[in-house]
Amino acid sequence: MRLELGAVVFLATFAVASRAHTAPTYTIEQAVATAQAQNPDIAIARKKVQAARGGFIEARSGFLPSISSTGLYDKRQQQSETRLREEDYNATLRVEQNIYTGGAVTSQVAIARLDIEKQNYELQEIASRVAMDVRIAFNEILLNRAKVRVRQDSVRVLDEDLKGQQQSFSAGIVGKLNVQRAEVALANERPELFNAETQLRNSYLRLGDLFGADAGPGAKAAPFEVSGELQYEPNHPDLNECLARADANRAVIKARQKDIQIQDQQYILDRSGSRPHVRAFSGYEVYSERDPEVGQEFNYGYVVGINATWNIFDGFATRGRMQATRARREAAGEALAAARRGVASEVRSAFFDLEQAERVLQAEIKNVQTADEALEIAKGNFAAGLGTQLDTLQAASDVTGTRTTRLSAIYLHNVALARLAHACSSSAEALDFGSKIKNAKNDNRNAAQASDVARPPAKLSRR
Repeated sequence: MRLELGAVVFLATFAVASRAHTAPTYTIEQAVATAQAQNPDIAIARKKVQAARGGFIEARSGFLPSISSTGLYDKRQQQSETRLREEDYNATLRVEQNIYTGGAVTSQVAIARLDIEKQNYELQEIASRVAMDVRIAFNEILLNRAKVRVRQDSVRVLDEDLKGQQQSFSAGIVGKLNVQRAEVALANERPELFNAETQLRNSYLRLGDLFGADAGPGAKAAPFEVSGELQYEPNHPDLNECLARADANRAVIKARQKDIQIQDQQYILDRSGSRPHVRAFSGYEVYSERDPEVGQEFNYGYVVGINATWNIFDGFATRGRMQATRARREAAGEALAAARRGVASEVRSAFFDLEQAERVLQAEIKNVQTADEALEIAKGNFAAGLGTQLDTLQAASDVTGTRTTRLSAIYLHNVALARLAHACSSSAEALDFGSKIKNAKNDNRNAAQASDVARPPAKLSRR
């Protein structure tokens, strides 16, 4: 009984430990959410937003009164004969308030507000880029995982065919050439499997980097898993609408617009250096009178006054700052124009890639069917003695190639869609322009069913 109880406890503990160490499995949306929470680039951008908010608090202090205190006490160790006292002290508590700064404080607050908005736009841009990279990396894992299955099944089929040819050769049905061809075909397919497995591992590494996940020392597998299959969902966005949406919504364009506004306010701040600054102050003061003939030693009382400064001539320093700011403002305008051109190029490039993937997919739909039919014909001819084994092997290779090409086309379609969504600062669903998509889905119902493309023929021979 004790042994049985111990075994049960051990198995239960092992099961709990296994569940605790099970790698999490992510869908594509969960992967995006994880990257949004853990990606280091996004974390850095969030800290910059916090820093900009701190800058706003600093700039806003110019509108608020400041309270300061000063104090002094000194005693001379030795002094020559004099009527002055040896000790001297004073203490002041003062409240100061800006009355007029030539627009400096107002422009500083405006710059701080604009900087917060700019950093938020930079955060949105980085978050959108990371989401795009995650979707691309996720689809890359699905692609390479499907390729591994294709190559594994292909190696399995070719290995079975080699064994069949060896048995037929032993029975005297076929010649040694058939065996050698089967060996060569299998040897050529195995490196493709090794390459697909390596690409799959690298895909997990890329997604892990986007997650901000550290691989443990000696870890050979990724600390997570992804779910789903490589799927094709037709999407036919309008180029002009995408361009308009990108110009209106893209965060990088809005950030460059804030740069121009910041330089406009900086010009006002620079110009304030040539205008008077007026501050009012009030406080309480305690001080000593060193000369006994003037009055008593201890003195105190309230003080109030106005302090004004005006730089009549500063050696053209203000003029130089204003000239530099004008140049930066013009550079910001050029950066805005360049950002608009870059975004438009991103939209067009992603749109053209999406169209290319659609064309390739439409072509591969028929091509996969043709390759399957050609393989069936080759197997039938070989079984009837009208064809050669080389014809069957070539037809099987064509089937694997066409199915792999179709998988790659689905991947390129999904990548182009993710890039287009990022370029337009929209989700992929937002690019689904209503009835166009519905009609396309009805017209291409067979094209949307892409889950069965990763299946090679079960056998190469009917014998």
